[in-house]
Amino acid sequence: MSLAQPVFKSWAPVWLIRITIFLLITPSLLLFTLSTASSVAAAGYYGIEPADVLYSMIVFYAALAGFFALERRFFTFFATKEYFLICMVIEAITCYACFHTNNLYVLLPVRFIQGLANCMSTSILITLMFGSLQSERAKEIGYSVFYGLLLAIAPISALITSPIIDDFDFNVLYKFIIFSFVPGSVVLLLIMNNVRLNRKMPLYQVDWYSFVLYSGMLCSIGYVLLYGQQYYWLQDKRIVINLIASAVLMVINILRQLHQKRPYIDLTIFKRRNFVVGAVMIFLLYLVRGAFGITTLYFGSTLGMDPRNIGYLLIVNLIGIVIGSLVSSRMVILRRPMRLIWLYGFFILLIFHSWMWFLFSTQADALTFAVPLFLQGAGVGMLMTPIIIFMISSVPGHLGSSASAAGVFFRFMGFCTSIALVNYFSLRFKTDHMNRFQDQLSSLNPVVAERLKMYTGALTSKGVAPDQAAKIARGLLNRSVEAQASLRTMMDYYLLVSILIAVILLIIALIPYLNRTKINLKSNQPAPAGY
Repeated sequence: MSLAQPVFKSWAPVWLIRITIFLLITPSLLLFTLSTASSVAAAGYYGIEPADVLYSMIVFYAALAGFFALERRFFTFFATKEYFLICMVIEAITCYACFHTNNLYVLLPVRFIQGLANCMSTSILITLMFGSLQSERAKEIGYSVFYGLLLAIAPISALITSPIIDDFDFNVLYKFIIFSFVPGSVVLLLIMNNVRLNRKMPLYQVDWYSFVLYSGMLCSIGYVLLYGQQYYWLQDKRIVINLIASAVLMVINILRQLHQKRPYIDLTIFKRRNFVVGAVMIFLLYLVRGAFGITTLYFGSTLGMDPRNIGYLLIVNLIGIVIGSLVSSRMVILRRPMRLIWLYGFFILLIFHSWMWFLFSTQADALTFAVPLFLQGAGVGMLMTPIIIFMISSVPGHLGSSASAAGVFFRFMGFCTSIALVNYFSLRFKTDHMNRFQDQLSSLNPVVAERLKMYTGALTSKGVAPDQAAKIARGLLNRSVEAQASLRTMMDYYLLVSILIAVILLIIALIPYLNRTKINLKSNQPAPAGY
């Protein structure tokens, strides 16, 4: 789109523009993972369960995904500077509210509003980023940078937040975010001209009904998938109510979109075979990627690493993401077959999950996991951008917005489904392993008695009373059994994911038309809500 006046002032160098955009995108993306930077610290501060902390992130995500299709109307109505300023003010106010409240029923709606504002601000920043890139090659690099940053935000969040949590209360993180917005916002407002990036469109016939129905559906789906195993699924009326609500809202949404003249999300995108393939692949990628949370949980719960040291270890994973994103970008630029890129990426992830299956142990050196963590980062870095490019290239330009919104939906579903699977294995299979180990110990009474005698003797020699020493010894043995059950559960889940990746590799190898897909980067820009 040609503009009578350039977006940025003539004296602003390109490097300053890009640094400024980066300074603003990073805290915006940090807001997504901020509530789970330390689930234990957040749960302790707010007086809630760790699952409630995770649900606050799902609500944030649902607001992003639900508002994306509607956000473009506001973007075209306001001037760019005005719109950006409104977004920053809303984000600052919601962060200030999260800083002061310790009530879950206040936190959830505030996080929802925060998700709306985050979608708006990220939309502006991504538009500015792609507007400053002129060549097709630059756009390919831009995709890799943006989605690489999305992948890297988790280890970056761990590195940034862990020192703050060690020295301050959890809510100080929101104050940190407020101050982190200031430098980039001031610079961006100084270097931008007062221009519009699109022709102004009045705010009439705004489809608020679809937004409410769609967002409500996402919140209900997230609630069912997060709390389902914890509340024993259909045995709890809360799960039943939310399951019925999500099904009814989904039917209403589909019927509404099919009969609207200007649908919220144009469902004709699902007639494109390549889009459906890309949607399935992004869903599966998020399922596979969700298993990485087990690795970080293992570092903290089994190996006893504190969040700061886990953050330092995740630097290796961050390096892998950067290298994987650069390699995939280069392969896309050189027009390598899409199927080949996907095969490389999933094969690297198969190596990671298979290797980790052998490394799970109650005692291990942190450096042992350096290479596997690098491979995990390289694998997801190689896959994310090519899959997104494949999806948006499969639809014509006028359906680009609907394709992006639907793509966010599948990423949301993959994210929530991975949480449900991890919860199922953690709560169900861990209990099964605990019972099996207890039965085995019962059948080995002499061995158990000898181990308890050894623990008791060691404690008694340190001056502990015999009765108290016996109780402590029994507790140590139970802790050892629980640790082994946790390890066995982690190994089972990684084995399942490895089998899933092997099936994905086989499917990709049997889809010949992927090589004939034409990459069309001009069809659309990436979805700002693409976490």
